[in-house]
Amino acid sequence: MAARPTWQGHLKLSLVTCPVALYTATTSAADVRFHLINPDTHNRIRMVPTDPDAGPVERSHLVRGYEVSKDEYVLFDDADFDKVRLDSTKTIAIDKFVDEADIDRLYWDDPFFVVPEKGAGVEAFAVIRDAMQKQGKVALGQLVLRGKERQLALEVRGKGLLAYTLRAHDEVRDADDYFDDIPKVKADADMVEIAARIIAQKEADFDPTAFKDRYDDALREMIKSKTRGGKGLVDVAEPDDTNVIDLMAALKNSLKGSAGGARKPAAKKPAAKSAPRKKTA
Repeated sequence: MAARPTWQGHLKLSLVTCPVALYTATTSAADVRFHLINPDTHNRIRMVPTDPDAGPVERSHLVRGYEVSKDEYVLFDDADFDKVRLDSTKTIAIDKFVDEADIDRLYWDDPFFVVPEKGAGVEAFAVIRDAMQKQGKVALGQLVLRGKERQLALEVRGKGLLAYTLRAHDEVRDADDYFDDIPKVKADADMVEIAARIIAQKEADFDPTAFKDRYDDALREMIKSKTRGGKGLVDVAEPDDTNVIDLMAALKNSLKGSAGGARKPAAKKPAAKSAPRKKTA
């Protein structure tokens, strides 16, 4: 496995324990990335840690500080953090099981692949995995990851497990703080019916491979254009806000447009957990 594990430790269900590793399930390697450049010298800007009195400082020499009052800090080095050891620093202990629908989607965060370490622990991993699959529930546990204890939601994915970090309750804002000020409007029943028909015509299975980052693609095209000496600038008009007076006409036109290019929906299939890998010729 080419990727380096994000975390290594043990997975524990009651008395069954096995060594596992977590690997980040997503990647941003294909993103377009930019560096800061001085347009006068064309030199790349380097971010150098600087002490206002002593000047540039080696990053490896720095420690972290917690501000207890204005300009007063308590200092922490690596040895201090090593002293703060919880069970979840090196062990994911599964302590309860819940239905997936019981977890508000606002709380789902970063996904990780959970893989057993090679050796005798693989059998114990299989026991935990198969027991979870038999119960059909999402497992909950805790893990210290990147300097913070997070709750994990684990589910079976193929031969392994998929773990999601869950946001803490105080990290999620209350939707009522934002939605309470939305004025109460009674939507016209005929308009709702037309909109519902448009939705029905656009029904489809979820296919993540169909999503393309058009902004990223446009940036790449501009990069190509600039390397050829062109400007590559394109003006894009902002969409107009819907005119309430013409809302019914807009809905009817949308319905006509959808019907013209709509195909009969295929028989619905259960959505696959992961997209099949395309075969190469």
